[in-house]
Amino acid sequence: MNGSGVQERKPDHEDEWSRLMRLALDGDQVAYKTLLAALVPHVRGRVRHGLARSGRGQAEVEDIVQETLLAVHLKRATWDRSMPLTPWLNAVTRHKTIDLLRRVGARGEVDLDDAVETLAAPDDGGESQLDVQRMLSVLDGRQRQIVEQVSLAGRSAAEVGGQLGMSEGAVRVALHRALKQLARTFKGRADAD
Repeated sequence: MNGSGVQERKPDHEDEWSRLMRLALDGDQVAYKTLLAALVPHVRGRVRHGLARSGRGQAEVEDIVQETLLAVHLKRATWDRSMPLTPWLNAVTRHKTIDLLRRVGARGEVDLDDAVETLAAPDDGGESQLDVQRMLSVLDGRQRQIVEQVSLAGRSAAEVGGQLGMSEGAVRVALHRALKQLARTFKGRADAD
């Protein structure tokens, strides 16, 4: 029940998504691929809503979706198996949306009504860092640098462009292409497993 005495209904997908994530954490690649495919429409809808509330256009939706899926992959061990997956996923999505809005200097509102604790990565002995390095190793030097600086370090496209001698637009295009390449590579690996 919520504060008004009305019983809140659990999303229909919640049990299935949580089950798939548990299986994925136990090494089931088929379950993980199925989960990621199921999450995309949900994440896309949340991102569109967040951008609309902030007064932004929808041009960055797919970039944020890709960054969110990458974050889910890298931070999946931080999800508490005893909790529903959707609030954790929504928090990751919100953080990635906010990160983009900060990078582009947007001011506005992002839906934080269902905010949960900030994701804190437990000390996993450097396992997540190794995952990041393995994933980024498929990118060429410049693409890798752009993804590291913009997606992981949170620097703006303008800052990275200045550092690399590129225009802000060129950095955005390179970032988008790099994220698509990561998504294709990750999908290909998941298909092979």
